[in-house]
Amino acid sequence: MHATDLETITAERDRIREAHLRPADQRPASSARGLHHTALLSSDVEATIRFYQDILEFPLTELIENRDYAGSSHFFFDIGNGNLLAFFDFPGLDLGPYAEVLGGLHHIAISVEPERWQHLINNLEQNGIDHVIHSEVSVYFTDPDGARIELIADPLGEMYGFKVL
Repeated sequence: MHATDLETITAERDRIREAHLRPADQRPASSARGLHHTALLSSDVEATIRFYQDILEFPLTELIENRDYAGSSHFFFDIGNGNLLAFFDFPGLDLGPYAEVLGGLHHIAISVEPERWQHLINNLEQNGIDHVIHSEVSVYFTDPDGARIELIADPLGEMYGFKVL
């Protein structure tokens, strides 16, 4: 990227920030209570459960039939603070491989306690899961279906030492 392109992008980001970002004491309360669940797709229910429950240590909380597609499972993992990571499988449908597209999922960042962060990295290593550590607080890897996951040791509402909430 050329310096002039970068300057233009930076100026546009600054313009948007100035137009839309309110100081914390001037922001209204959110209309939302929180993230109920994020739903992803699973090609293999048992492999997904082994990955998220056994390696990442997110307890499976429920496994039910998907009300929208007979024979499909809808299952949930506890990711803390009353938040869930959910999955659907769609047996018999060819959904194709995971793909990062506009309007799609880039990655899911899940906050973990700093002392658990290294333990979970060890679990990834012991299970031969490729991963990349960034900024000494984030580890990126993909799940069995290719969804990009980040485990971040920063507290909720912070990112790399900056308050974002």
